[in-house]
Amino acid sequence: MPYIIGLTGGIGSGKSAAAEAFARRGVIIVDSDVISRDLTAEGGVALPSLREEFGDEIFAPNGSLDRAQLRAKVFSDADAKRRLEALLHPLIDAESLRQSETARSPYVIQVIPLLLETGMGHERFNRILVVDCDESRQIERVGLRSGLAGEQTRSIMASQASREERLAHADDLIVNTGTLEELDAKVEVLHQRYL
Repeated sequence: MPYIIGLTGGIGSGKSAAAEAFARRGVIIVDSDVISRDLTAEGGVALPSLREEFGDEIFAPNGSLDRAQLRAKVFSDADAKRRLEALLHPLIDAESLRQSETARSPYVIQVIPLLLETGMGHERFNRILVVDCDESRQIERVGLRSGLAGEQTRSIMASQASREERLAHADDLIVNTGTLEELDAKVEVLHQRYL
């Protein structure tokens, strides 16, 4: 098993931009969001279980997963969120491990937005890297990227670990309040340390 860095951070913190900077340096990125989308895409292995658990209401007429409908359901119903996580997390975890085990780079970055919420920690990762910024910047970035209103972003943030919790578990920290060039320079420092 290679050296594994667990990369996490709140919505809009810049996790994806940091992961892209590591990838440009030849580091294998295992992204739990990408794996989740693959599992729930057309023909994805999670679709039959999702239909059984939540019914037809979370599917579009063409049979594809209606992600907006599912998102609305789980962010308004804590029990539905727990059921979704119980269904998807083991599948995501197994695929993340498989991809990490077969990776051919000096170390692997596993991007897991809900790293702390899923109970993963130092038994799984050699280091935990947190990408962080202030909450007003998170809300602004999410609005620009996804068009979500501030209230929707705040609701998502409230369902995630707090900044304080993430920072308390961080072995390494990238404060991402500047430009992409500044972020890249911070990634380079960590890349050299991880090598």
